Amino acid sequence: MKLRLFPQETAGLQALARMSDHILAGTQTLAELLGAGRTGFTPLTQSLRKQEAESTADFATLLTNMRTSFINPLPREDLYTLGQLLNETSEILTGAGELIELYVLDRTPTRISDQLEILARQAELTASAMKSLNDLDGLEDYWLEVLRLAKRAQHTHRVVVAELLESHSATTFTKYRSLSDQFAAASRQMRTVATQVGSIIVKES
Repeated sequence: MKLRLFPQETAGLQALARMSDHILAGTQTLAELLGAGRTGFTPLTQSLRKQEAESTADFATLLTNMRTSFINPLPREDLYTLGQLLNETSEILTGAGELIELYVLDRTPTRISDQLEILARQAELTASAMKSLNDLDGLEDYWLEVLRLAKRAQHTHRVVVAELLESHSATTFTKYRSLSDQFAAASRQMRTVATQVGSIIVKES
């Protein structure tokens, strides 16, 4: 870690931490959605939209802080990239919830639940990491573990698609495939966040 001689603004890091918390909360809401009946879909989807809106507000706070702070804890381009990736992840999670509601997916295959479980673990690790960006030396294990989970998520996604294709009609396949694709996209996004953190670790060493 580079020696820093001047105090820095931490509001940007706090905004990133809040954004990662929204993602973790989003995975928890999606878990509730997968177990909810049809009457429970609408309020839970609204909760996802609220979490996404809060993430976007935190992203705006981050951008304002970057413009007005003389000394940032990390390079501005890295802060911006992390914020953008986290905010986009919240959008993907909202999209997944809307698919569950619109397609009335009240009997989700177990494998898709497995995808969400992996994603939730990535979100948990990411939330912890975003709170530790002022101490990069301890984040290498996070980086590697999220990459490992991303590979597992990719494999699970391939299995989901194969099993859906074998067991469902074309219409049902398309519906569940869309949800599975959303979870896979969110997992890849978490991997990109971890890769960005890895890049920061290398640059700041």
